[in-house]
Amino acid sequence: MNSIITGIGSYIPSEVAPNEGFEDNEFYNSDGSPFGHENTVIIEKFKAITGIEERRYIKDNLVTSEIAMFAAEKAITNANLDPETLDYIIVAHNYGDIKHGCQQSDTVPSVASRVKHLLRIKNPRCVAYDILFGCPGWVEGMIQAHAFIKAGMAKKCLVIGAEALSRVIDPHDRDSMIYSDGAGATILEANENNSSSGILSHITATHTYDEAHFIHFGASNNQELNDARRYIKMYGRKIYEFALTNVPNAMKECLDESGASIDEVTKVFIHQANEKMDEAIVKRFFKLYGKVAPEDVMPMTIDKLGNSSVATVPTVFDLVKRGKLGDHEVNKGDVVIFASVGAGMNINAIVYRM
Repeated sequence: MNSIITGIGSYIPSEVAPNEGFEDNEFYNSDGSPFGHENTVIIEKFKAITGIEERRYIKDNLVTSEIAMFAAEKAITNANLDPETLDYIIVAHNYGDIKHGCQQSDTVPSVASRVKHLLRIKNPRCVAYDILFGCPGWVEGMIQAHAFIKAGMAKKCLVIGAEALSRVIDPHDRDSMIYSDGAGATILEANENNSSSGILSHITATHTYDEAHFIHFGASNNQELNDARRYIKMYGRKIYEFALTNVPNAMKECLDESGASIDEVTKVFIHQANEKMDEAIVKRFFKLYGKVAPEDVMPMTIDKLGNSSVATVPTVFDLVKRGKLGDHEVNKGDVVIFASVGAGMNINAIVYRM
């Protein structure tokens, strides 16, 4: 029994936050010292490194579970599925529902339970649960759903990645410009037609010996603030080096296990965290096979959508599937790779034949 994607959907917030919107921010280093550059210079260097020109934020009246539901509705419709027949709803996120202007995250009930409630699903045997796995959460949710299907525990699963990072960013930290909001969802079903399509292989690894706190919660860089609020923080250089060292090898191991050839790989859907980092990862991956990465192998959305954590991979996949991302397309029989790296530090990948 194999698993195939039968539905896909995403929710891209309508609120655009361009880089120019940060020109009046007061940025500080992590030790509280001011930067030695004007904000225009900081923003220019930021764009050169990350490729980000703008990002999307949800409206004040929305929370993560609601945008997760929006993406789920599209995936369910795309799959032409009766939601009452779902066996699992798996929602990947990291910060729960945080209302605008509120410091506290709300995770009880789970975001998945809230999504099931919003979808008005009555079936009690539809099990809803969350996973906290950093940015690789949606990919890991797909791997778990695949395991349920392979074990005969499920036939139809809804896997969602949703995040509202705008609610946990420090306005005094230049890294806050990286993060954005969004949601992506897929329907994964048991393939009962004995076709060659579906998940061919997968791999997951968690590195914690030295790497556990590369991404963490911390106080504002503005040390004059006297509140107890905590914000998302990261050691960018360490993450960059970690990803370049570990992700290409994990992708190679996953592809080798799949039985597919590097020459069959048409697209790499990778977590959109940093344009230069992603380009370097894919180049190193193909170099492991003595190949040069094709120019169009990695669809990118980070320039306009920023880093929406667990939502980035399913969102870019949805845009390509719907023909909404330039000339990028996927066709039946294509071999694609889903890959991600993030807090934990976690790495995972899936090799999938369309």
